[in-house]
Amino acid sequence: MYDTLCPELITATEEQRRLMKLDPTYAVEKGMFMENAFPYLEVRRPFILGVRDQQWKPTIAHHFANLLHAKTGKLTRVYTQNIDGLTSAVNLPDDKIISVHGTIGKASCETCGKEMDFSSFCDQVERKIKDIYNPQNGPKESEAICCDSCGKATVKPQTVLFGSSLPTEFFDHAEEDLLSADLLIVAGTPPVVR
Repeated sequence: MYDTLCPELITATEEQRRLMKLDPTYAVEKGMFMENAFPYLEVRRPFILGVRDQQWKPTIAHHFANLLHAKTGKLTRVYTQNIDGLTSAVNLPDDKIISVHGTIGKASCETCGKEMDFSSFCDQVERKIKDIYNPQNGPKESEAICCDSCGKATVKPQTVLFGSSLPTEFFDHAEEDLLSADLLIVAGTPPVVR
């Protein structure tokens, strides 16, 4: 996603575009988002709508985690760096999932924390955020998606922005879960951001 980023297509100032050209992940950086939410929302638009439309399906690994929980009761927790929400899609209870980098499947205001109904958020993304990958799919210009509570244009999926801390639940459970584990399964890609 970031390797093919074309900053010139994104609703941003020239300085913000210059920074995204130097480092494409700047589009998902906290300072940038608080200043201008459009780069994040425009870059993530197809992924947000794809999660809403259930474009991606859980894998055998997701089902295996659910099987460990449902059939044996031996699953302490799944720590996932994936933001796609697929671990939740197999009906694991929320207290069994730590979404280390957050999730696209829930939306809230980055300023005040007020949660927004995900379906309503997606409807606004579809209507108000331009599609930089396929311009015929959305409006020509992006419009702000404002929080119903504080009025700020900082509503987004509940993902962790670069420059933000990981969720408190990660720190609340990680050490205790690791120390009490009889078996630790590590699967997938390395948790390194490049």
